[in-house]
Amino acid sequence: MAARANMAASGATEFPFSTMPSNPAKPITPMSAGGLRIERLSEDSLLLHVGQGIDAQTNARVHRVMAGLQAAALPEIRELAPAYASLLLRLKPDIILATATFASWLERLRLVLQRIDSEASAACMALPALRVPVCYGGVHGPDLEAVAAHANLSTSEVVDRHVAADYQVAMLGFAPGFTYLLGLDPQLHVPRRADPRTRVPAGSVAIGGAQTGIYPSELPGGWSLIGRTPLRLFDPARDPPCLATAGQRLQFEAIDAACFAALEAAAR
Repeated sequence: MAARANMAASGATEFPFSTMPSNPAKPITPMSAGGLRIERLSEDSLLLHVGQGIDAQTNARVHRVMAGLQAAALPEIRELAPAYASLLLRLKPDIILATATFASWLERLRLVLQRIDSEASAACMALPALRVPVCYGGVHGPDLEAVAAHANLSTSEVVDRHVAADYQVAMLGFAPGFTYLLGLDPQLHVPRRADPRTRVPAGSVAIGGAQTGIYPSELPGGWSLIGRTPLRLFDPARDPPCLATAGQRLQFEAIDAACFAALEAAAR
């Protein structure tokens, strides 16, 4: 999916904002767009680099740029997919056909990006926070005790810290609806498991390194499972299919097994 392309772009050919010549030997004139740079991933996709690494400030800038591009409504862009520190732009193929057209469009994009990056507006912050009920520990969170031991905390302290944090949906990644979250308490950072599971139940809430996230469906995975939500994070019959939105705030709420069972039955 698009977010996976963002993370796997290291082998793409990088070029600055410029005229894309029909003759590859022709020099390209560099252009600046507020420190942002771009890679060409394919004939109809570009990768906008906003920063490096995993941090809230860079990711907030990704979503600010995405919100600005959405507001600009450039007709040549058919899809935007954010990652932690980059933004994938999928273009409509017809703009690639003529070099002159593409060159003028790149200049227009450069100016739009300069304006967006100089503004403090972030429309994505207006999204209502998503509350996610989680049953922690037991069969729903088989790694909770191991996480507690690693953090030198009790299991209840792990739950309290996990629930207390204010998270941001950094991106939706490797499978449809997989929710990567920023904001995890540093004391809860734990390494990925040495023995990944071949099957992780849908709705599992997990920790992997400095990240926490939610498995939207049954998938293989190597993160530590601390709980599970009865909510359906991804439903292809729903519009939109993903319950969470990139850039949205998210808060966890601890529930007991009886409440989990009731909510799970109601969701069917």
